[in-house]
Amino acid sequence: MSSTPQNRLRTRLKKVLKVLLILYVMIGTSLYFFQEKLLFLPTVLEADYEYQFEHPFEEIFLKPADNVSINAIHFKTENPKGVILYFHGNAGDLSRWGTITEFFVKKDYDVFIMDYRIYGKSTGKLSEQAFYEDAQFCYDYLLEHYAENDITLYGRSLGTGIAAYLASKNEPKQLILETPYFSILDVAKHRFPIFPVELLLKYTFPTNEFIVDVSCPITMFHGTDDSVVPYVSAEKLKAVAPAKNTMFITIEGGSHNNLIDFEEYRMGIESVLR
Repeated sequence: MSSTPQNRLRTRLKKVLKVLLILYVMIGTSLYFFQEKLLFLPTVLEADYEYQFEHPFEEIFLKPADNVSINAIHFKTENPKGVILYFHGNAGDLSRWGTITEFFVKKDYDVFIMDYRIYGKSTGKLSEQAFYEDAQFCYDYLLEHYAENDITLYGRSLGTGIAAYLASKNEPKQLILETPYFSILDVAKHRFPIFPVELLLKYTFPTNEFIVDVSCPITMFHGTDDSVVPYVSAEKLKAVAPAKNTMFITIEGGSHNNLIDFEEYRMGIESVLR
C-alpha cells in the first residue's frame, strides 16, 4: 500500500523537527561548555613583551592569590588630578587597552589598568569571583598610594560590571560606565532568546544588583546603535540605579567601540573629570 501525500508530509515534518531538536541541543550544549570562549576573547603576550606608550608608565605584577599573577600598567603624571582605575572590555590585552586609556592621561589623570587572568601576561584560573577579587586587590593596592576620594572607577563593556561591583563595596570618588549592561544574563537573553540561558550561564555579572548599593556619583555613556550591548539593556540599568546620583548620557548613532568619536562623549568626560 503506497503512502498518501499526507503521510509523506508527516514523515518529512518529523525528520525536520528531529534535525531542529538536535541542532537546538547541540547549540545549547555549546553555549554551556564553550561560554568562556564566546564571552572572553583574550590575546596572550610573551613574558618578555615590552610595552610602548606615549606617556610614562610603570609595569606591575600583583599576586592576589597563589598561582595567580595580574599584570598591570600604571600611568603617572606630574600633577595628577586623581587616579582612574580602568577595567577594560572582553577582547585584547594591555598593549591595546593601555593606548586607549592614554586618552585620560592626557587629561592629567594617573591611570591604573590591569589585564584579567588569561589576558596578556596575566595568569590564573578564570571565574566570575576571580574577576571581583582581583579588582578589589588592585583597588587596595591603589589605596596604598592615593586617598580613596581621588579614585575614579571606570568600566568599559565587560568591565562595567566589575567596576560597579567595586563601587558597591567601596567609597570611590565616582563611577563611570561606558557601554554598560543590566547583566550579562540580560545580554545573553537578548542574543539567544530561544535558549534557557539562565540555566546555562556560569557568568552573570549582575550589574543591576551592584548598582543599587553604589553611593558615589555614577555616569553612564551608551550609544543607540550598539549591536554588542543593546541600548535597552543600559536603559534598564539606569532605571534601577540611584536616581539622585546617576547621569545617563545617550550617544545618538554611537555603536559599541566608537563613543570617543562623538562630541557628546568627549564633553561628558570633560565634565565629570574636571
